[in-house]
Amino acid sequence: MSTEQLEPERAESAALDAYSQVVTTVAARVLPSVAALAVRSPRGAGAGSAVTFTDDGFLLTSAHVVEGAGGGVATFGDGAEARFDVVGADPLSDLAVLRVRATAAPPAELGDADPLRIGQLVVAVGNPLGLAGSVTAGVVSGLGRSLPARDGRVVRLIEDVIQTDAALNPGNSGGALADSAGRVVGINTAVAGYGLGLAVPINSTTRQIIGDLVSNGRVRRAWLGVAGVPVPLPPAVAERTGQQRGLRVVEVVPDSPAGIAGIYLGDVIISAGGRQVANGQSLQRLMLGPAIGTRLPMTLLRRSAFVDVIAVPTELAR
Repeated sequence: MSTEQLEPERAESAALDAYSQVVTTVAARVLPSVAALAVRSPRGAGAGSAVTFTDDGFLLTSAHVVEGAGGGVATFGDGAEARFDVVGADPLSDLAVLRVRATAAPPAELGDADPLRIGQLVVAVGNPLGLAGSVTAGVVSGLGRSLPARDGRVVRLIEDVIQTDAALNPGNSGGALADSAGRVVGINTAVAGYGLGLAVPINSTTRQIIGDLVSNGRVRRAWLGVAGVPVPLPPAVAERTGQQRGLRVVEVVPDSPAGIAGIYLGDVIISAGGRQVANGQSLQRLMLGPAIGTRLPMTLLRRSAFVDVIAVPTELAR
């Protein structure tokens, strides 16, 4: 075989070695922080995964894994078992926080999913089909996906869900989705279909939700009373604002904060709280506890003119 023929094989071998090195390094870093969960609730027995994220025994998992349960048993990579209590769960983000009283498991580093790019390598760590400590690797195959979540009569879209082709199976829910540096950028939440998996991103919004669950055991949400659909902005408006889309108002609940503020059907929401509003998810992102009872400046486009209003969101009833 000539030197020219050997070069592609050597390059391929080097690439595979580099890929393997990344996956094994991430696995070694994240596996000790991931626990297998055994849960029993009125719905019956269940299983899932969880990720240790503090030194004092707090674990992060999917809310649907512990739905209806007050606790269960966590088994760590070294074989140690510990009972856990459910500190709080938020079905509308599909995140829950657990706590074990004694664990030697090291905390995983929580990263940031916002810089992720399609095609980027990710590693899923969990306990699929009861097989403890399993690792699969793949790439980010989609970003900006939405996942419907329901809490009683309230339905909300979990925004910016990460889609990956790393193999996920029942039992993976609540496990870690890590980047190539071993930082947890998502919590695996569902199997979307053959060859697809979804994960709730770790970002500034979910960090706030996690903090609320740790501190209060629940997440308080604000309510504006408006619904809308994304629409492209006129070229002149897009040039002036630096954004391409806004949120056209298609429903205003009577006597809601939006109605009291003077938001009308047909208005296009350009910004809220100084942040661009390009879709319903970007508005929902603002509707967490700190927004309750505070003044929320909003800029609207009404009949080609800019209109500024002040809304005061109220607490969403549970």
